[in-house]
Amino acid sequence: MTHPLPISRVIDLIPAGSQRLWSGDVADARRRLLAADVSPVLEIQGSFALMAQEGERVVLARSLDRPLRYFLAKAVDGPVLIVAERIDEIARELERRGWAGQFHPSYTRMVPAHHVTTLRLIGCPDPNPVHRRFFDPPRGTLPADPDVIGRRYIEAVYEELRRWLAAQDPAAPIGVPFSGGIDSGAVLLCLYRLLLDEGQSPARLKAFTLSVDGGGDDGRQAREFLRRTDLELLGETVDVASAELDPLRAIAVIEDYKPLDVESATVNLALLARIRARYPDWVLLVDGDGGDENLKDYPIEANSELTIRSVVSNRMLYQEGWGVESIKHSLTYSGGYSRACVRGYACARSHGFVSFSPYTRPSVVAVAEAIPFAELAAGSHERLYALKGEVVRRGVRAVLGIDMPVYGKRRFQAGSVAQGLVARLFAGDEAHYRRQFEALHATTV
Repeated sequence: MTHPLPISRVIDLIPAGSQRLWSGDVADARRRLLAADVSPVLEIQGSFALMAQEGERVVLARSLDRPLRYFLAKAVDGPVLIVAERIDEIARELERRGWAGQFHPSYTRMVPAHHVTTLRLIGCPDPNPVHRRFFDPPRGTLPADPDVIGRRYIEAVYEELRRWLAAQDPAAPIGVPFSGGIDSGAVLLCLYRLLLDEGQSPARLKAFTLSVDGGGDDGRQAREFLRRTDLELLGETVDVASAELDPLRAIAVIEDYKPLDVESATVNLALLARIRARYPDWVLLVDGDGGDENLKDYPIEANSELTIRSVVSNRMLYQEGWGVESIKHSLTYSGGYSRACVRGYACARSHGFVSFSPYTRPSVVAVAEAIPFAELAAGSHERLYALKGEVVRRGVRAVLGIDMPVYGKRRFQAGSVAQGLVARLFAGDEAHYRRQFEALHATTV
């Protein structure tokens, strides 16, 4: 008969300074993780990736905007749990301790967002972790009225930006990666009004728009957006050459191989590198990540696994994927934006920026989950896709008193380069990118 061994050691590689809490402290946040009732974890304000230990019990939790991974290693004197943000950090720690032979990227595990993950009595054999949900917003409770929905949604976005701003250095400049699209547009307008409402100078604010080889529709769209909202002074075009786009480096930074995330990270890294070169001391970025997920603005036709019914009926599908109880859930990566958050977080971190998106905050996601999507879409893809623009446009007008221009959806990587160049610049498919990712750890596995 085998007897599980308790965790003998826990190695926490999460940098202490990376916890961005707006209220309370890390010690209080860890106490919430250890409590029998996980619901108080929802009250942790800010961006966090936390581990807490009580005897043989280890608990982990993170906010939606950042990764948190773990790996169980075997040592002579018992099991060792390694907690980190990145897969390569785990690999290096194992190599440093002489345990490199135990490593494979697929053996790492991602803590799913919106859950407290509990590990107890880990040894041989290893029991499965237990995931307890701390965020479960009610669904479809708002009236099918785009005016009401829009006001509630933008009020939540504005309030999250207000909380975030109150925790920042009042002299620090704020950059918005800006395409003139719905999500970055609403963020820019909310920040501009917020700075005025708080008696601060909007000169802190700058909208950075990427243009590759002088092309891309985002540049024209961004200039038109700023002109129509009388904010042209905030705009700054960031020109990069297509030769600077490196999908293989993007794979190494985000540690993933999904083509759309690799492509987005590729152009994001080019933008951030040039901003860093221009402004060596710049830290704060606020982006629109998570906005498409909240308002379900992804082409269903591009994913053979999806139907409009599955999109409007499944809880937080685009934020979490199919869920931790689903056979489709990736233990290594999680799912939905819970997986894709690295395309923003890891890229910003690699260039020394601290990024934030109000759309990833629970209060904003909760409003999105309360939207009666099935009733409003009535089975129509076109009605579902049009909903986001209507909701945000009406909300911005109601809350900010601004008529916001609304343009059609366009992905970051498509809008920043000239039409027709996307296929040439991003020629790899998922199998190719996956082989490149696996090659990064070929010497360790």
